[in-house]
Amino acid sequence: QVHLVESGGGSVLSGGSLRLSCTASGDTGNTYCMAWFRQAPGKQREGIANIYLPEGGTRYDDSLKGRFTISRDNVKNTVYLQMNSLKTEDTAMYYCAARRVDCWRLVERVYNYWGQGTQVTVSS
Repeated sequence: QVHLVESGGGSVLSGGSLRLSCTASGDTGNTYCMAWFRQAPGKQREGIANIYLPEGGTRYDDSLKGRFTISRDNVKNTVYLQMNSLKTEDTAMYYCAARRVDCWRLVERVYNYWGQGTQVTVSS
């Protein structure tokens, strides 16, 4: 079993920045890909980015236009999401996810493990 715990969410003003963290524990040897998703009220869960842990390759949703950056620290079993120039429409519950093999597609159904989520609220 792989356990994921997110942290770093909170309230921020429009234009501000936040850095989210997701730490994995348990059977981390069974995890090769980690990702960030988000879900706003009334909306479908959408993929933000994923990262292939052994080599660090990344994939992003094109709509982010460089505002979000995913990274990892394999020693700490942690992935990060740096969020800059935040907008009110970024308000959502942000989830960390993990996959047993390679990253493949940035879609919810291919991920095996999920964290509890951390709330991000951006106000004007």
